[in-house]
Amino acid sequence: MKLVILTGAGMSAESGIKTFRDSDGLWENYRIEDVCTPEALERNPEMVHQFYNERRKQLYEAQPNAGHRGLAELEKLYDVRIITQNIDDLHERAGSTQVLHLHGELKKVRSSRNPELIYDLDGWELKPGARAEDGSLLRPHVVFFGEAVPNIEPAIELVREANVFVVIGTSLVVYPAAGLLHYVPQGVPVYVIDPHIPAEARRKGYHLIEMGASEGVAELRKRLTMNDE
Repeated sequence: MKLVILTGAGMSAESGIKTFRDSDGLWENYRIEDVCTPEALERNPEMVHQFYNERRKQLYEAQPNAGHRGLAELEKLYDVRIITQNIDDLHERAGSTQVLHLHGELKKVRSSRNPELIYDLDGWELKPGARAEDGSLLRPHVVFFGEAVPNIEPAIELVREANVFVVIGTSLVVYPAAGLLHYVPQGVPVYVIDPHIPAEARRKGYHLIEMGASEGVAELRKRLTMNDE
């Protein structure tokens, strides 16, 4: 059985990773327009790099939570594919082996000229003026607001193959990720795990698990294995 799981910021909240949606459009006291747009990188690269360096430092101190570990454990029972909106590597560190990052990866950097030229960053700090092999300045390997999401097509293909589709910790308002629900095959059960179930999910009549990621993944496992019996 192919279990396809879409995870958002709520997945990593119990690991202490904050989201800008926690408060008035601020992300760790930064305005999104100042740190997460192509214009910001052009206008003030120092601030953008400072912001992402701080995020990386925080990530190195964070640990996968029971929800991350629970999803990795499900690989023993099912063909599990994770599509994540998160730029952290907590799924991988928990042991998940099939993870598709929609919005990039915090621990990687890339050429500002060639998006295919990607590097693992050694440590948490990208120093100002660091350059790629093509001579261009390195930038965070993340999808800024207003940029295309290159992995959306592979994500759509995964969703189309799902036998069960699960949404964890995402508001279902950030596109194009929220649009993945449109590609779930007819008759395939959809589970939504979130302590604050989005109104859209209530209207659709999905299977709702009104819990945080750790408790919710444990409950999901219980429900899936009961259905298998």
